[in-house]
Amino acid sequence: MSNKGHILAVDDTPANLQVIGETLRGAGYAVATAIDGERALKRLQHYQPDLILLDIQMPGIDGFETCRRLKAAPNTEHIPVIFITALSDTLNKVKGLQIGGVDYITKPFDCAELLARIQVHINLKKAQLQLIQDSKLSTLGELVAGIAHEVNNPINFIYGNLNYAAQYHQEILHLLELYERQYPDPPAAIVDWREQIDLSFLKQDYCDLLESMRTGTERIKGIVVSLRSFSKLDEAEWKPADLHEGLNDTLTLLSYRLQANSHRERIKIGKNYGDLPLIYCNPAQLNQVFMNLLINALEAIDSKYWHDRDNIKNNLEPPQLNISTRMEVNHGEKLVCIQIQDNGVGIETEIQGRIFEQFFTTKSTGKGTGLGLAIARQIVEKHEGILTCHSQLGQGSEFIVSLPAS
Repeated sequence: MSNKGHILAVDDTPANLQVIGETLRGAGYAVATAIDGERALKRLQHYQPDLILLDIQMPGIDGFETCRRLKAAPNTEHIPVIFITALSDTLNKVKGLQIGGVDYITKPFDCAELLARIQVHINLKKAQLQLIQDSKLSTLGELVAGIAHEVNNPINFIYGNLNYAAQYHQEILHLLELYERQYPDPPAAIVDWREQIDLSFLKQDYCDLLESMRTGTERIKGIVVSLRSFSKLDEAEWKPADLHEGLNDTLTLLSYRLQANSHRERIKIGKNYGDLPLIYCNPAQLNQVFMNLLINALEAIDSKYWHDRDNIKNNLEPPQLNISTRMEVNHGEKLVCIQIQDNGVGIETEIQGRIFEQFFTTKSTGKGTGLGLAIARQIVEKHEGILTCHSQLGQGSEFIVSLPAS
């Protein structure tokens, strides 16, 4: 599969489609074609290209109406459209741009100009994704800084005062013991109250309460530390990093998603970490990759158990998420591989080739942006690595991040 981009060419003249197809395929693009607007719209229900080349004068609905419908549909409004037509007057050019076209090429076109214009708009789309990614990372950093500040202060106050609470408890207990020795036969009112509150139980339970409070505050402090480590605040952007640390921090932040719920038991985590060297990378960006992949895996598991909750006991194996790391050698190059595998709902074969497309999502409206995997792949490629997926419907999915070790 080409990695330069996917183009849909729409033209009612087969000879034009042949020239466009040969030109684009020769330049490394994947090309799909349609001979009229109706067929193009129907094809776009199951195919999302990076860019559309659209003729204007076609039988049935013309290019202008086709573009209007594209821009009115949520799943296609983001796809850039370049008009290719013999209509060269300014009025038609302005009309095409006003209804959502991004560019205009007049027939007969020069192949070099066509490729140059396509590359410009493909690059603009990639730049848009990069801006979204940078914005998300910036927002994450600000959010984590705010959480660390707002949570750390009260938690440190509570944690610091627990030692004084324990000290005061021991002093009060000692005072009670002195009273009991000095006044072995207290009045009836004291005896009744002592029995009513079960003093011996209260002494022990108060110690247990303090210990549970200490454990809880330590847990919160640990989460804050993981948050700061996850976003790598106050650290150099690129540096040698321990990928296992990033994976563990991400799992800590997602631990609440592992708990048992109404339709499944607790998700079991399997770790099989190999001996990895430190990797020169942007840790915050790779942590975002781990977060996106793990969230998708957890959602796939939940989706499977939610839809099949009536048959869990008979048909479904326990929910499982496995994370493994290892060193590999490919064509003489040492690679670090991170594998995240779930036994969730899996991905249909027909759409596996689209899951990394920008804005493509299988989730219902309002529950997914279609950016998570697109951003993850862009980050991995920025690190000169590869992100791949293997999935079987109903059995689960496996995502593998391969990064150069040097």
